[in-house]
This record gives sequence, structure tokens and C-alpha cells, in this order.
Amino acid sequence: MIRSMFTAISSLSAHKTYMDVVSDNLANVNTTAFKASRAKFQSQMAEMLSPGSAPTTEIGGINPSQIGLGARMTAVTPNMSQGSLNATSRNTDMAVQGNGYFMYRNDIDIFYARDGATQIDAEGYLVNEANGYRLQGWLATDTGSGMVVDTTQPTEDLQLPLNTSQARATANAYLGGNLDSTAAIGDTYDVTFGVYDSLGALQTVTLTYTRASNTTWDYAASGVGVSGSGTITFDANGQYSAGGGSVTVTGSGGAANTVFALDFADTTMLASTSDNAVTFQDGLAAGSFTSFKIANPSGLIYGIFTNGEQELVGQVALASFTNPAGLERITQNMFQEGLNSGTPTIGTAETGGRGSINSGYLESSNVDLSQEFTNMIIAQRGFQASSRVITTSDEMLQELVNLKR
Repeated sequence: MIRSMFTAISSLSAHKTYMDVVSDNLANVNTTAFKASRAKFQSQMAEMLSPGSAPTTEIGGINPSQIGLGARMTAVTPNMSQGSLNATSRNTDMAVQGNGYFMYRNDIDIFYARDGATQIDAEGYLVNEANGYRLQGWLATDTGSGMVVDTTQPTEDLQLPLNTSQARATANAYLGGNLDSTAAIGDTYDVTFGVYDSLGALQTVTLTYTRASNTTWDYAASGVGVSGSGTITFDANGQYSAGGGSVTVTGSGGAANTVFALDFADTTMLASTSDNAVTFQDGLAAGSFTSFKIANPSGLIYGIFTNGEQELVGQVALASFTNPAGLERITQNMFQEGLNSGTPTIGTAETGGRGSINSGYLESSNVDLSQEFTNMIIAQRGFQASSRVITTSDEMLQELVNLKR
């Protein structure tokens, strides 16, 4: 009877811990990216009453007689399955669809999380909105031919260029429209347009077309510090055949010389009034940083400037683990590398088995309410049954004491 009471006590302790696990799951039903845990029971050692015996030629074998000594909690393991994604309409929120963890740095320590709720701090860093830990990734560098992210380098704090401005000199000007085929040899037609220098200042360029022959027009560029000339050729159908060239605008006020190419592919020579004009030029006036966006599903970060330019700023890094369930859970939705998690493999979204990044979403908790309420009932009944064993054992002991009376 004493043994049964101690056995029941072990069960009470195990079911109390079971209820602790259920309670934690339910408390975090609305916690971003929370991963529910499950409790696993195991029987304790058993007392051998009789070892039994092996069969002989005369009698059969006898099984051992053992009495178990209760149950105990052996493991609390997390369920690392995907939670559903909820739209938030905030470009600083991110969720991972599939495997992978965001990386955050606090001083020198790196932590991992499925929680991608970030914000911009006063210095332009992308940080976890709950604790200020800085989001990790790679910043873009200018190679001379554009901004490039080198993911072979170590990760670093992602900082947006809040106080920067930029301009882009015109590199190409595209002309379209008609040059009148009925114009006499020597007739001219002027097109005036603006281009941008390296400082974003608008420079005025005039192209003067001169009818040179039945199939050609010459052009000459003019303006302050402007030079360039060439010939355009048309076929018998009045369609552009060949010709082009470039125009140079001498830099002023500290700007570099601007050299841009002329594209006449959309120019025609038909029997109609001349209306040739610049349809597009790729330069930009000076503009300052105004906002940013995170591209799905790559996690590339683009800065948006007031002049309409979008420039690559960096890319969000993801870490993956051989055994994510081996990560150690700490506070504020963070994990740290565990003894059995394996070392992190760091890379970009949608590479190396890592999932995709979804901007404007957050991952919800994967707690199943129906399952947790069922577990609560099971834990309660198990605790209740064990308490009844103690009560009954106590009554049996009382009857034994009463034999003396």
C-alpha cells in the first residue's frame, strides 16, 4: 500500500508537468511564430517479484512477475511545424514559409527566430520590434556597374540609408516619331529635351535634323557644352535602318561629363508632318531616401527614393539547422543554438532547403486549440485518477490500523 502511494505520487508529478506544458501552449496561442510543445511519459523501473523460468522438457516456462513503480516525464519536445501566415500590411513584417530562421544580433551574440516583426530604429537599423536586436543579412556594395549583394561574406547588421540622396546621369535617350519624307534636301527639324548630369542637374540638349538625301537625315546636337552628330538611314518603307551615336555634355558645377547614347529605332520617315521627340531618357534628378520594400520571396531589400529610383540596399539572411527541435528556447520568441541542434547553415531564401520570405506577413502560432483542450482533460483525469489511488491506499492503511481495535 505504501508502494502504491509512492507510485501514485510519481504520476501526480508527471501529470502536473503535463498540465504545465498544456498551459504554456494555451498561453501562447496568439504569440507570433510560437511552436507548441508536447509532453512524453515513460514508465519508471519495475520491482522484480519473480524472475520466471525457462521451459523444460517436462513443464512450460513461467513469465517474470514485476510491479511497476510509476511514471515520469521524459521529454518535452517542440512541434516545429509551419504556422499559418497572417497579412499585416506592414513592409517591416516578414514570415518564413518553409524552413529557416531569421538571425538577430545582440551585442556579440546571435539569436534565431521565426518572428519577423521588425521596425526601423533612429539610426536606420532593422531591429526586432520587441527587444531591439538587429536583423542580420548582407549590405549591397557598388561595383561600378550597379549594386550587388555578396552572400559569401559574413552577415552584418542591416542598416537602411535613411539620410542619403542620389542622382543618375543619363546614359540613354530614346527617340521616336516621324521625320517628314516630303521635306526638301536641306530642310531642318529641331527636337529639344532635357538630360541629367551626374549631380542630377537638368541640362538642355537640342538635336537639329537636316534632310541629307532621299534616305538619310543628319543630326547635330547643340547647347551649352553640348556636342555630337551623326546620320540616320531609312529603308524604302520609311522604317529605321541604321544610325545612332552619342552626345557629350561637358560637366559643370562639379559634375562629370555626361555621355549618353541616342537610340533612333522607333523613328520613321513617312509622308507626314515631323513630330519626332524623345520618348524616354534614363537619367534621374537628385532624390532622397523615402522608404523601402522587401522583395518576395528572395528577401532582397530595395531603397525607394523621391525621384522614383529603387536601389538595392541589402538582403535578409536565413539560418537552417539539421535538427531545429534541438534549439534552445529563450525569451522574446528567440532561440539559441543547442547541443543537439547542429550548427547553423546560413544563406539566402529558397536556397539550401531554406524557405521563402514573405514581406507583409507574420507567422502565427501552431498551437491546435482542440488538441490542447483534449490534452488538458487527459492531464486532469490522469491527475485525478492518481489522487484517487492515494485516497484508496490511505483507506486501506486505515483498515489495517483498525484491526488492532
